[in-house]
Amino acid sequence: MKKNYIYLFRHGQTYYNKNGWFTGWKNSRLTPLGIKQAKIIAKKLKNKKFQVAIKTSLLRSGETLKYILKYHPECKKILIDDRMIERSYGDLEGQSHKSFIQRVGKKQYDLRVEGDAIENLEPKLRKQVEQFLGEQEYKMIHRGWSTPPPHGESFKMVEKRVKRFIKWLKKYIKKNKVNVAISAHGNSIRLFRRIWEKKSIKETVKWFIPYDKVFIYSI
Repeated sequence: MKKNYIYLFRHGQTYYNKNGWFTGWKNSRLTPLGIKQAKIIAKKLKNKKFQVAIKTSLLRSGETLKYILKYHPECKKILIDDRMIERSYGDLEGQSHKSFIQRVGKKQYDLRVEGDAIENLEPKLRKQVEQFLGEQEYKMIHRGWSTPPPHGESFKMVEKRVKRFIKWLKKYIKKNKVNVAISAHGNSIRLFRRIWEKKSIKETVKWFIPYDKVFIYSI
């Protein structure tokens, strides 16, 4: 039986990413580096074939996909699906990582919020938090999974919608016999990987999702 493929990738770097701000559902354009990263993805997928592309309603998802589609005249259908949108950070959106780390360093933090937010920092910034707190206290707070920031989403909440998306995607691919490219976001990809690859929560929260990598899955 012929296999069909899913090509999953993250949008390129945005100005919010570059400046170290929690982005979530806010819109931010790609930086020159982000455009370069999108073009790297485009080259990696140049010789692949897909008939359907999926993006979210956030600008960075569509902007990245635009560079990929230049090489794919065979892709006749573009869908928008916000089950793969970035995790909402609620009240943290627009705040800088620097101010967040400083607050944690001063131990003026809320375990319900900071635990989840730490998981979304780049590895070098997580190390800064550990240096502020000490190893044992860092382990205590570095446990984010099920508690959302105020008016935002936890990983557990994002996982539920990504799980619904995967269930739909499998049926869609089998019915239409198509390959699919998905321009998504760091945290929706994180949960997609966890579900598809059957990984533990412990593994999942440690991942940093690169801007220039393609995750390939087959059905």
